[in-house]
Amino acid sequence: MDSTGGAVLLALISAVAFATILAVVAGLTLTSSTSVAHDIYNSVIRKGKATEAEEIRVTRYAAAGIGLVAILLAIPAQSLNIAFLVALAFAVAASANLPAIVYNMFWRRFNTRGATWSIYGGLISAVTLVIFSPVTSGKGVDPTTGKSLSLLPADIDISWFPLENPGLVSIPLGFLFGYLGTMLSREPEAEQRYTELEVRALTGAGSEKAISH
Repeated sequence: MDSTGGAVLLALISAVAFATILAVVAGLTLTSSTSVAHDIYNSVIRKGKATEAEEIRVTRYAAAGIGLVAILLAIPAQSLNIAFLVALAFAVAASANLPAIVYNMFWRRFNTRGATWSIYGGLISAVTLVIFSPVTSGKGVDPTTGKSLSLLPADIDISWFPLENPGLVSIPLGFLFGYLGTMLSREPEAEQRYTELEVRALTGAGSEKAISH
């Protein structure tokens, strides 16, 4: 049977998958390094006094550092299932972002402290549960290869969280932290800002003024 068509289709799918992964990785690296240069270096360290050349230089250093950290983290995980790792990454991202996005869209009282608590609470919860899950240790060894099925060697077992994906627990924790942070803070103008943003999003009113500023 002629398999030329199948080989061409496989090549096309592989090329699209490679280009997609490359674009996602490049976008994440660029976004992360830009955030480090602008939000941390310029806004926090230099108090807004950094020049454009300095931000570009810090962006390059941050991109190299982020890439190096990603490579070091990927080395022990190279034997794990790629689809599972992608699902794990989405679970961690959802734990940090989903509660803040949902609250911001539908809860008038949601404020800055609630957003901070939900983002950091969900992120820390997800990462902590992953560290103490079977993904990191405690799954034993592969009987055919003798390699550890977890990130750490088979003789190390620090796992106490039974699930391999933390999303079922960490995402609700993100919602809980966001609720607690909002209720424990004092920002009476939060509901007013919510109304203003809702009107602007639905009608566009005031957008020209915001752009001019």
